[in-house]
Amino acid sequence: MAADPYATLGVARSASEKDIKSAYRKLAKELHPDRNADNPNAAERFSEVTRAYDLLSDKDKRAQFDRGEIDGDGNPMGFGGGGFGGGGHRGFGGGGFQSEGIDLGDIFGGIFGGGGGPGGGFGGRGRAAPRGNNLQYRLGVSLTDAAKLAPQRITLGDGKTIDLKLPAGVEDGTQMRLGGKGEPGPGGAGDAIVTIHIEPHAYFKRDGDNLRLDLPVSLDEAVNGAKVKAPTVDGAVMLTVAPGSSSGKTLRLKGKGMTRKDGTRGDQLITLEIALPEGDEDLIRRLEGWQDTRPLRAKLGV
Repeated sequence: MAADPYATLGVARSASEKDIKSAYRKLAKELHPDRNADNPNAAERFSEVTRAYDLLSDKDKRAQFDRGEIDGDGNPMGFGGGGFGGGGHRGFGGGGFQSEGIDLGDIFGGIFGGGGGPGGGFGGRGRAAPRGNNLQYRLGVSLTDAAKLAPQRITLGDGKTIDLKLPAGVEDGTQMRLGGKGEPGPGGAGDAIVTIHIEPHAYFKRDGDNLRLDLPVSLDEAVNGAKVKAPTVDGAVMLTVAPGSSSGKTLRLKGKGMTRKDGTRGDQLITLEIALPEGDEDLIRRLEGWQDTRPLRAKLGV
């Protein structure tokens, strides 16, 4: 059940605006987190009195509370306090506290020798209210998606699903920080840290910014030349194999590799592999009596 804002501030229901403001100023000074670094309950109490003051300093909300229409958090009565809006708690984030009608930087300036809220440091000696813990996530990304920077969908701990845009130059182990998507805390929510793990591919291999592929071709395609279909991360393309191509010959497809940090893309390097059929009687008959007399291994010294 939401707390009674009058009781939280220690004032009567008949208290004037001046009495409410005075009570809040007194409690805010006593409970401010920078004065209670060793008291973890102080931050929560500070939040409670701030919520109470926010409600009672708003004439309309105070009247609604007095009539029993809303509870101490500003939620409509009779609905289980299910968060239908209302109580404007402003928390501890941002560049200094601001609550309606009171500049908290002015309140605390006389205490700590400098103006500003927790973010301002109070002369460099203040401590901001602690943020919530960061949450760690592991996201597996296919090599093809990483190359094209395809959007990735991830479900966070609170059940919400968001689409991530991969950064240019993404690598295995790259971390992405999602501000405010971690655990809640008195000083604001922590962050979500997403670590990217690029999954191995069945036939593409990464080589820096380039991608490598071993492409099987038949003997007749290598000897006579041919147009063959070759896969890329962007879809299949037609590739020209020149007549007399040997196994190990490498062809280059520009701009079909990984996306670099500057937004350009590396290349795809395709190495031809002549695949001979095993026990093909027709091929054996055709080559019967033929020999390649070139000294193919002379450069190896054998």
